[in-house]
Amino acid sequence: MIEIITHPIFLWIVGSLLVSGLLLWIVSFFVASYLVYVRTLRRKDSGTWSRDLPADMDPMQVPMYKAGLAWSEANQAHKTDVHILRDGLNLYGEYYDFGSKRCAMILSGRTESLRYGYFFAIPYAENGYNILVVDPRAHGLSDGTFNTVGFEESQDDIAWIKYIRDTYGVESFILHGICIGAAGGMFALNSPDCPDCIDGIVTEGMFPNFKESVRNHIIERRKSTFITLDLIDCWMKHYTGHSMKYGPLDIIHNVRTPLLMLHSKEDRYSTPEFAQKLFDASGSAHKRIVWFEHGRHSMLRVTDRELYDASIKNFIAEITANKKITEKENDYVL
Repeated sequence: MIEIITHPIFLWIVGSLLVSGLLLWIVSFFVASYLVYVRTLRRKDSGTWSRDLPADMDPMQVPMYKAGLAWSEANQAHKTDVHILRDGLNLYGEYYDFGSKRCAMILSGRTESLRYGYFFAIPYAENGYNILVVDPRAHGLSDGTFNTVGFEESQDDIAWIKYIRDTYGVESFILHGICIGAAGGMFALNSPDCPDCIDGIVTEGMFPNFKESVRNHIIERRKSTFITLDLIDCWMKHYTGHSMKYGPLDIIHNVRTPLLMLHSKEDRYSTPEFAQKLFDASGSAHKRIVWFEHGRHSMLRVTDRELYDASIKNFIAEITANKKITEKENDYVL
């Protein structure tokens, strides 16, 4: 028996099996990370992330979609289909003109077309804002293959703002970003190309970086994050040139725009701990965070509409008052 175990051929076979097992183990991580990446951030075809309501929609989203669709239907007379071209992509949206010089732009999250944005637009329309909802790249009618978790979307947002400003004479904007949309809004505000007509930003479920969000999703599914997160980041760098390790937490100190953060204490993906870190790090002199005791990630208005709408109304009143004071001070200096 000892002779068999120590025989060179036996040792070679055992060694080969161990090496093969190790290689298969390593390959399995590459395959798993690739599948997570493409299933999460790549649009498979035009039917994926479309304007049609998802067949597997979360039950809590059903009333959100229904209320939003009802709002859109009631305001068709004010709607104009809009289109821009950026980065070689045709991007599509809808502009609701209520005769105001102010516009709220809804920045939807991953998998969400402009129809999802209707629900979030309602409190802004009720407070005298025109509304811009858009299909992010790779969503709805817009071209594109990859969701870049806010990086390229931020430049799309800037292009949309400039288009609406120049075409419809809008003088000021407020951004409302949901999850990835919030990250895109922050990147836009930190961009040297960002126009100075943005009065404020409201974020909902904003994450510090997308890596933390993915980490929490994987943990929720009771899977290991060992190596997987870094490999997913490698796939993202390969396909988009961006890293999911970089996010709002890295740049929010540079953003001086008034900020309202809406966040749930029950958010499992953008955890309250990191939301507080984002708020504390914000460079805005005018900032506020409103905590919701209950509510899943980016499903706050459907949980507590009274608090949600009142928070937005108060924020609008505050930034409007501050803007008037600043304008008077500038007139005085002149």
